[in-house]
Amino acid sequence: MSSFGERAWAATAGLRAAIDDLPFLAELGSGTLAPAAFRYYLEQDSLYLADYARALALLGARAPDSAAASFWATSAATTATVERQLHADLLGAELPPADRPAGEPVHSPTCLAYVSYLVATAATAPYAVGAAAVLPCYWVYAEVGARLARTAALVPGHPYRRWVAAYDTPEFQAAARGARALVDAAARATPGTEAAMQRAFVVATRYELEFWRSAHERETWPDPLL
Repeated sequence: MSSFGERAWAATAGLRAAIDDLPFLAELGSGTLAPAAFRYYLEQDSLYLADYARALALLGARAPDSAAASFWATSAATTATVERQLHADLLGAELPPADRPAGEPVHSPTCLAYVSYLVATAATAPYAVGAAAVLPCYWVYAEVGARLARTAALVPGHPYRRWVAAYDTPEFQAAARGARALVDAAARATPGTEAAMQRAFVVATRYELEFWRSAHERETWPDPLL
C-alpha cells in the first residue's frame, strides 16, 4: 500500500511539472538568471524563511511525541539561522549591484499569502494537516535542488552555485526524508485527516509554484504598503 506522501506527490504531478518548466528555474540552473531577479528572490525567501521557521516551531510545540517535537524544533532553528544566514551572505557579498527599491524589503503578495497560510495552518489545523502543509517546501526543494545541481555542475563559474549546492547537500536531503517520514506517520495515526492533509499539501505546492513565478516577474503590490 502506498504512503500518504506517495499519494500526495502523485496528486501534485501537474503542479510539479509546471514548476520544472518555470523560466526562473531554467535560468537559475543555467546561470543566466538576471542578478536583479535572484536578489529579489533571496529577499523574498529570507522573509519567507523567518515565517516558515515559526510554522515549524508551532508544529514542534504540537507534535505528538518527543522525536517529532525535536525534529520540528531543530528544523525551525536551522531555518531561522543557517538558511537565512546563507541568504544574507549571498545578498551582502556574492551578488553584483542590482536596481531595487529603497528601504527594507516587504513581503510580496505571494510571499505574504504563502506564509500566512502556513502559519495559520500550523497553529489552528490538526497537527497532521499542519505537517502536510510544510512538507512541500522540503520535498520540492530537495527535488529541484538535486536537478539544478546537476545542471549547474556543467557551467564553469556558475554565479549561483553556492545557493544551488545548499539544497543538494546530504543534510538537506536527509531533512526532507525526515519530514516525509513524520508526515507519513501522522497520516497513519490519524486516517480521518487524510483528505485535509492532501488539500494542504496541494495548496502549499501551488504556492511553491507561484513563489518562483513571482520572483521571475519581481512581483510588487499595486500600491505601496503604508
